[in-house]
Parts: sequence; C-alpha cells; structure tokens
Amino acid sequence: MYINGKRIIKNPVFVVTNPYSGSQVGEVASAGAGDIEMAMAAAEKGAKIMRGISAGERADILEKTARALLADPHLAGILSSEVGKTIREARMEVARAANTLRLSASAALSYLTGETVRFDLSGPASKTGYYIKVPVGIVLAITPFNFPLNLTCHKIGPAIAAGNAVIHKPSSLTPLVGLRLAELLIESGLPPEALSVVTGPGGVIGDMLLADNRIRKISFTGSMDVGAYITSRAGVKRVTMELGSNSAALVFADAQLDKVAKKIKAAGYACAGQVCISVQRVYVEDKAYDSFLDTLIKEVKTIKTGDPSLEDTDMGPLVEAKEAERVNGWIDEAVRDGGAAVLRGQYKGALMDPVILTNVPETSKAVVNEAFGPYIVVNRFKDFEDGISKVNASRYGLQAGVFTRDFDTAMAAADRIEAGGILVNEVSAYRVDNMPYGGMKMSGIGREGPQFVIDEMTDKKLIIFNSPMT
Repeated sequence: MYINGKRIIKNPVFVVTNPYSGSQVGEVASAGAGDIEMAMAAAEKGAKIMRGISAGERADILEKTARALLADPHLAGILSSEVGKTIREARMEVARAANTLRLSASAALSYLTGETVRFDLSGPASKTGYYIKVPVGIVLAITPFNFPLNLTCHKIGPAIAAGNAVIHKPSSLTPLVGLRLAELLIESGLPPEALSVVTGPGGVIGDMLLADNRIRKISFTGSMDVGAYITSRAGVKRVTMELGSNSAALVFADAQLDKVAKKIKAAGYACAGQVCISVQRVYVEDKAYDSFLDTLIKEVKTIKTGDPSLEDTDMGPLVEAKEAERVNGWIDEAVRDGGAAVLRGQYKGALMDPVILTNVPETSKAVVNEAFGPYIVVNRFKDFEDGISKVNASRYGLQAGVFTRDFDTAMAAADRIEAGGILVNEVSAYRVDNMPYGGMKMSGIGREGPQFVIDEMTDKKLIIFNSPMT
C-alpha cells in the first residue's frame, strides 16, 4: 500500500509472482478497513489541497512525472515480470504512459474552461453569468492487470489535471508498477495526501470503497461482470466503465490480404491476446477466405513464444496458469462444437502457443465471450449484409476493423457497425492515447483520453450576476 506518501508493509501480505517462471517478484500488504479509512481521510485532505494548486502547477507535476517514468531504469522490467508481457511490449507501455501524463498536463491547461450563459433567450434579462469547471473531489481508479501503468495513467493523470485527489485500487496480480508510479508522482511534487494506493483482493476491499459517498467518481477498466457489479453498488456517483470486447475484423475480398494478415497477427497476439481491443473474431468474404487463411497461418507461425525478458521473444505467457487452462477449455469446446484448430501448439503452465480456429459456430464461447488469450477465430461471410450481421451479433461493441479498398463499402460499414470506434484498413487494437476511447452496448460507459475524461472528473459550477435594481 501507499498512503500519505509512505509505503506500508504489514500482515497479511500477498505474493506477486512472475507468470513465466513462477518466481516471486514482490510482496504487497492486503488492505483492511482501517487502511481504507486512512486512505479516505488522506484523500479528503488531498482534495482540499488540490483545489488550491493552480492548473499550471498540476501540469508541471504531470510533466515531471512523465520525464521520471522515462528515466526510471526499472519500470519496464517490473512490468514484464509481473504481467508476463515481453520486455519490448513493456518498454512501449512505459513510453505510452509518459505520453498519457503529458496529454493530461496539456488537458489541465486547455480543457478546464467554461462558457458564458445567456439569459435573454425568452426576453430581456438583467442577468449575466457563466460556468466554470471545478474538481469533483475524490476519484476512485480501479485498474486491470494487462496495462497496469498506462491504464493507471489514463485515470490518475486526468484526475490530477482536474484538481482531484485519487485512491487507486490496482489489480492484485500486478500492483507493483502502480506503487512505483505513486512514488514518482509524489517525488515530482504531488501532495502526499492527493494519492493513495490500496492493495488487496477486490472482493474484500472493493465494497468498502464503492459504498463510501466521499468518493464522487469511479473509473474502472475490467470485465463486464465486475463492471455491472460496480455500477449496481456505486450509488449516486459518476462512473466510467471500460468493459472489454470480442473485437471483430471484417475483411472484404478486395482488401490487401497480405498486409491485413500482418496487422491481424500483431493485433491478435500482443500481450498474449490479453488486450480489450485484441482482434478475436475475423470475418472474411467467401471468395478470399482460403487465400487469406493460408497467409494468416504463415504469419502466425513466425511468432516466437517464451521468456518475456528476452529481446527476441514475441509473445510471453498469460497472467496466470489458470487463465491458460480456461482459454484452452474454450478452444476444446469450439472444436467439439464443429470448429477446427488449424494452428495449435502446446501449452504449459501460463505459456501458450498461438492458436487459429476456423468455422466456429457463432454461439460457441470462443466467439461469444471475451477471449483474453492468444487465439483468433476466422469465419466466413457471404456478402455485406451477412458480414455486418455477424460483426454486430455481439453484446460487446468497443472497436472494430474494416478492410476494403472500396470507399462506399467502408463508409457503409462504418455507419452500420455498432461499436465505439470503427477503424478502416486498420485493426481494432489500434489506439493512441488522446483519442476518445470507449464502447457501446456492454463494452462500457463513457470515454477515456485525457481531454475527454476530464469533463467527467469535474463539475460545472454556474455563477449568475443580477444587475443592481434601479
């Protein structure tokens, strides 16, 4: 834990392990009721202190922290060790996290503006007024295991930019990098009371945090089921929910199939498929299906799995061995349902070889649920209407890719697909950190991206002046 600018080590503790080697990476204290109250009391003080810090000072703190992230020689190694992502993926996440903090600093300077309000729309008025944006107070940030640095910066960065205090609840699987980020923020000038990190099982401490009305905003990234539970318990609080997907790629016959295969290879197996916008469902037009599948198999066969600390490893393990067991169970079920595993190696512990499934029934778990594992389902579609229907036959709607050289087809597909982001000739996994990122349907509520989420972390305060009576 990290409260009032200090690391807290106490019993009981839980062990953080490397999913590839099984070795211990660190120990972290499990928070109890007293720790939660201590963090809440600090946040109350921190919210008052943050209101008195200028936007320029807050931006400066975020800029300093961004530089500190890039200068820290240990962050990428911590990420790789606790998540299991490759060292190259970890370095990329550190760079993105620094950029997210810089975007948050820019938002502090550019997006905390208000407007004048007219009062003469129904007749002459003696009043003038305007609104300003003020911080909500205390933000609860609940973050997942897969991007424990950048997704944390997507929540903490805008919250600080807006002048709030933050309580951060990281995943129990990957809490170490969040604790280090808190230290760097405090070292960069953030008041110690403005950020606490509480660690431990969500089922134990989550309800205490959700029920506390001193928290005014909850920002959560994770599973649909947990997100639904949080919204049911949050009460009168603002919520932003990013709840995952089973993202699709719609590949028309006129697309550049070799280039599409390369993109889908990269987007389906990054971080062992444990990305909310990983390509999971690929729908290919009938007349291009066989050619595309052959090309994709050749591409995916080049992925080297193994020790994520090695520079030449392309794909590391899943975060836990039980997740690999779950994913392989879904793959087995897809084959029993009538699908085929046209590419499938072995799995041992948390480490899996990449898998390609074909002709899987649309009702199979491997299609319907969010995979969060290294497999892709490649199915056929007959024509435009059939393709759109299959893409949309999902309770999720985060991002989707459309591949075609025909402008009219691309525009029609972008209009018809039900998702928060439609990417033409690009995969669903594409994300830059300043874009409005979020989903439709059960993929969530609200948008991330510092300039967009900052509105959800502020209140609009209206100020009206009445002209003196004459």
